[in-house]
Amino acid sequence: MNQPVDSTTTQAWATLTALHDSLQPDLRGWFEADPGRAESLTFTAGDLYVDLSKNLINAEVLAALVDLADQVGLAERRDAMLSGEHINVTEDRAVLHTALRKGEGSSLIVDGKDVMPEVSAVLKKVYAFAEKIRSGEWVGVTGKAIKTLVNIGIGGSDLGPVMVYEALQPYVQEGLTARFVSNIDPTDVAEKTKDLDPETTLFIVASKTFTTLETLTNARLARAWLLDGLRTSGAIGEGDEAANDAVAKHFVAVSTALDKVAAFGIDPENAFGFWDWVGGRYSVDSAIGTSVAVAIGPDNFDDFLAGFRAIDEHFAGTEFAGNVPVLMGLLNVWYVNFFGAGTHAVLPYAQYLHRFAAYLQQLTMESNGKSVRYDGSPVTTDTGEVFWGEPGTNGQHAFYQLIHQGTRLIPCDFIAVANPAHPLKDGDNDVHELFLANFFAQTAALAFGKTADEVRAEGTKEQIVPARVFGGNRPTTSIMAPALTPSVVGQLIALYEHITFVQGVVWGIDSFDQWGVELGKQLALQVTPAVGGDEEALAKQDPSTQGLITYYRNQRTT
Repeated sequence: MNQPVDSTTTQAWATLTALHDSLQPDLRGWFEADPGRAESLTFTAGDLYVDLSKNLINAEVLAALVDLADQVGLAERRDAMLSGEHINVTEDRAVLHTALRKGEGSSLIVDGKDVMPEVSAVLKKVYAFAEKIRSGEWVGVTGKAIKTLVNIGIGGSDLGPVMVYEALQPYVQEGLTARFVSNIDPTDVAEKTKDLDPETTLFIVASKTFTTLETLTNARLARAWLLDGLRTSGAIGEGDEAANDAVAKHFVAVSTALDKVAAFGIDPENAFGFWDWVGGRYSVDSAIGTSVAVAIGPDNFDDFLAGFRAIDEHFAGTEFAGNVPVLMGLLNVWYVNFFGAGTHAVLPYAQYLHRFAAYLQQLTMESNGKSVRYDGSPVTTDTGEVFWGEPGTNGQHAFYQLIHQGTRLIPCDFIAVANPAHPLKDGDNDVHELFLANFFAQTAALAFGKTADEVRAEGTKEQIVPARVFGGNRPTTSIMAPALTPSVVGQLIALYEHITFVQGVVWGIDSFDQWGVELGKQLALQVTPAVGGDEEALAKQDPSTQGLITYYRNQRTT
């Protein structure tokens, strides 16, 4: 593996620095001077229509950003990832989430082995299971069909599945629902199960190693809930044999640790595997997405995978000057490193995407929140940004004030679809059109603002004119698609996966490890005895932690 290029030493970086220093953003003026600006800065990738014209760029900036990609070796790094080289250097692993959606009949040799037959075999196994649940062939211990799936996982084993399940609600089989338990707070599992019928509930425990603290704790709580409920209703009797039979029919696993799966009581035949070259935050299109495959069905899941594949092929085969994930990743670098932007808003004007920003938080921030490069040397510039957002007009009535008139530059991605799942009308008014009018208006307002003279022309009193001026030149990207289909959801996910990768390459970091999540988990294991009353363990903690634990112990009454 080649050493990372220090992007700040490239000629392109020097050019971008000079361009930024001389740039006077004027989106109004730029659009007036160039009637073809919108057309020249709008691109397609798969079904996605992506308008970059309201960003703070001109032809020179765009050319310099593409040069930067060339000079840091983006193409070589991309090709290394797609071919299975071990670009996750700190864990010595290939990075092959793209293999999950290459399609049957393809081949990919990794470490001397074609991985695609195993990928296809696992997918077929997931689909066969999905069909059994959907058809009613799979029944619980009392012979009743399954009506509710409860996915137990955390991180990528939760954020991806729940986001996609929510995004594709119109495709979920009638009479079948899914819930998702992730937090070790006992409230989560208690609330998600309190109104369920144990006889018609099936749990999917998603943990590659079957050792994840939160997931296994919640799985044991779920098992106790299941057995208590079945025994209370008289559905099963006492004893291990009855319990084991119930667990086998109401639990499956997504894991490769078959011995631990069996020890829990799950039949290893009902375990769906995946590989160490699939990172958790990149795994929703693997067996981790089993809950989604069951809910929407194999045909729709195939469409979902095809969406990923369309963007993968665009990313792999399109020149950088028209490559949407490359350009969007480079724009993020432009704003983070040259404008000092610390956050990035993702604003879907599609209610079904209400969990998309939360999903992107792990994808982007766990990937690129790094302070050392993949060779162990310190980074030479800022990395990462805080991703956040809310759907639709909800955000307009919450935080758009700061985006429009605040002192911080916040690049925004606006996402919308042309055809709604529910084309409702309020009298003669098409409600989706009212909704999208806000989508179109917000990006225009952020770009072009409102001058003091325009405010005065409305008859505004002079003393409040300054408060009603909008400076404009707030950068946005608009992403549209025909409808929120399984394919389009896959395309959106793949788009942001590759955007994240592009940024990581420019910064020279390993976007596929996550050592930053480890220390707190290690310390939690050391602190747990102190929380439980071990005075010796308490004495080893720092004074602040001692005080907090003591307060907790004094206040705990239940």
